[in-house]
Amino acid sequence: MNPARSALLTDLYQLTMVQAYLEGGMEDVAAFEFFVRRLPDERGFLLAAGLEPALEFLEGFRFGPEEIGWMKSSGRLRPPFLERMEDLRFEGDVDAMPEGTVFFADEPILRVVAPLPQAQIVESRLIQILHYETLVASKAARCVLAAPGKLLVDFGMRRAHGADASLAAARASYLAGFDGTSTALAAPAFGIPVYGTMAHSFVQAHERETDAFLAFARSQPENAVLLLDTFDTEAAARAVVEMAPRLRDQGLSIRAVRLDSGDLAAHARAVRAILDGGGLREVRIFASGNLDERALLDLADAPIDGFGVGTRLDVSSDAPYLDCAYKLQEYAGRPRRKRSEGKATWPGRKQVFRRSDADGRMAGDIVALEGERAEGEPLLRPAMRGGKRLAEREPLSTIRERAKRELARLPEPLRRLGTRPPYPVGISRGLRDLAGRLEERVSRF
Repeated sequence: MNPARSALLTDLYQLTMVQAYLEGGMEDVAAFEFFVRRLPDERGFLLAAGLEPALEFLEGFRFGPEEIGWMKSSGRLRPPFLERMEDLRFEGDVDAMPEGTVFFADEPILRVVAPLPQAQIVESRLIQILHYETLVASKAARCVLAAPGKLLVDFGMRRAHGADASLAAARASYLAGFDGTSTALAAPAFGIPVYGTMAHSFVQAHERETDAFLAFARSQPENAVLLLDTFDTEAAARAVVEMAPRLRDQGLSIRAVRLDSGDLAAHARAVRAILDGGGLREVRIFASGNLDERALLDLADAPIDGFGVGTRLDVSSDAPYLDCAYKLQEYAGRPRRKRSEGKATWPGRKQVFRRSDADGRMAGDIVALEGERAEGEPLLRPAMRGGKRLAEREPLSTIRERAKRELARLPEPLRRLGTRPPYPVGISRGLRDLAGRLEERVSRF
């Protein structure tokens, strides 16, 4: 049993609810939608991510013998349910915003339409996939906006919350505009460029710092990036200048140096002066160390060519979760609405329409009923029918280009960090009328 791919990677109540549905004969078609109720305080927009992994999960959804065996041994589930689970496959439809699309609160980014047991049992894993990749992609997009033209690399694998999260973060940050990741497995898994330098332990393991630099340059003749701050940053930079002629005589060169501690801006200026004075103008400066979008903005004027963004990206430190949900909006042909205090939903299957201004910037969205006409471009598109994808897996390069276009279309206030006016998202008349009719019906009973 592969835990990351197991259909048992779910909440227990999904299994108990589906058993009750089946026992009650509740197998009519249901529509569920995934959306974010409200944006975190530090987010003016979100970037949709996770659709491709979600479709892969749905296409491969099944309970194997080991999983059936555990459910049987648990004593919580009955034989008729277990028999149904042996043959259960996802055979529903999915409509979704393409990955890399900017979206806002109350806008569904994915809709599942399937027999109720199928649509219900996939809830927990779908939320997990869409939530985390969207969380990291949205954080990464803010870094891209804060450091235009700079090399950005995901450095967060060691602090990500598990193996699955580290790969998902590499993918999500890349589609949002990062240039690559330090996570090696992301290269064969997704075709993402991988970057690496050296650790302080490599320098400490040698008797002299220059011995470490020479050994690494010889071992990585085409990608020698030397870490300068193990002892004395500026002294290390001067050592690099002194050893450069010897390396050139051996046909070797230094690609870049890395700074990882202290006042990065001050060190970068000092190191740049040392390198330039020694004729190493081509050597780039790369920085890392507890960076996020605000730190990148503060370092905008420093002579730094690229950044490794790690912990604060992969855990989205300032906003570590999204208030998101996957809610039933229709069952057996009738709209459904949750009315819980602070968590009420808009009923029915929905579409999101986006208007643009004369310059092509986003000007406002309308959440409407599916089939209702509204001004603008419809954002949810067919992705799966009858449990099968409608198109081949979308290349990450295509998603990256879409995300780049979307970020370029953001209204200028949303491109900046800090306080901003909210983006206008309206609710259509048809949707409001439907919600009103449901309220009247409930109030009579």
